[in-house]
Amino acid sequence: MTEQIWASPAVIGTGTMGRGILDMLITAGYQVKAFDNCKKSRISAREWLEERWWKLAEKGKKTLFEVEAMQERLVLVDSLQDLSECDFIIEAVPEDLLMKKNLFHQLDSITSVDAVLATNTSSLSVTSISSKLKHPERVIGLHFFNPVWRLPLVEVVESAHTPLELIQQAIRWLQTMGKEPIHVLDTPGFIVNRVARPFHLEAYRIVGEGLANKDQVDRILRSAGFPMGPFELQDLIGIDINYSASHSVYEGFHYDPRFRPHPEQRALVESGKLGRKSGKGHYIYE
Repeated sequence: MTEQIWASPAVIGTGTMGRGILDMLITAGYQVKAFDNCKKSRISAREWLEERWWKLAEKGKKTLFEVEAMQERLVLVDSLQDLSECDFIIEAVPEDLLMKKNLFHQLDSITSVDAVLATNTSSLSVTSISSKLKHPERVIGLHFFNPVWRLPLVEVVESAHTPLELIQQAIRWLQTMGKEPIHVLDTPGFIVNRVARPFHLEAYRIVGEGLANKDQVDRILRSAGFPMGPFELQDLIGIDINYSASHSVYEGFHYDPRFRPHPEQRALVESGKLGRKSGKGHYIYE
């Protein structure tokens, strides 16, 4: 059982990242409330998590008792108001600044001033997300990576209002769950997404110049030691998520040409080819 620095966590958003964060918290022993505006997404998340846990049991990595206990610790709720007594809330909704700001404004009015509000944004300004809150000092960035259960890195983002004490507390909390948190400042793309822009954008340019096709680029980079090539990685992350990060970093650095998104990113998003989650992206999936 993980030492519970916060006793009553919640997750908002039950898409890919929300499910991964729920899995992490529930596996660590927490009872977690989960909310999503879409009821179908909430139900789908439960089904997905339970299927994952039972597969682990089939492999001997979980017992029947452990899986049944995990199922009981996942509590789906029907409204934000149901999260009013939670002391730690992680937001994992789409990368839309206005959507996140509106959500945090609602949370600011229904939760205790002592409750910590965390955003899982991958590249948006945490300072901007919290700027209109009465208590912006309780907002922190926690950028998890997909899949959450496999990748230990978490960027712990310090906004202009976040006290160092909260940063340190979050780092200790993440470490109790086996994560490798790093303290970063609230700059465009933080560290990982800023470094990743050339990895993705140069790959598009190489293919666009006819120097290699996508499969060749991916195979070459895997041969060079990367776990995945840029195109298969985008399909795993979600091309829409990757495009949003590209655009956010580009804007954040005042339209510096080196961060300019590639036109194919936008074309793929507009056509609904988002990667694995849609069945088609740079590659086709079952």
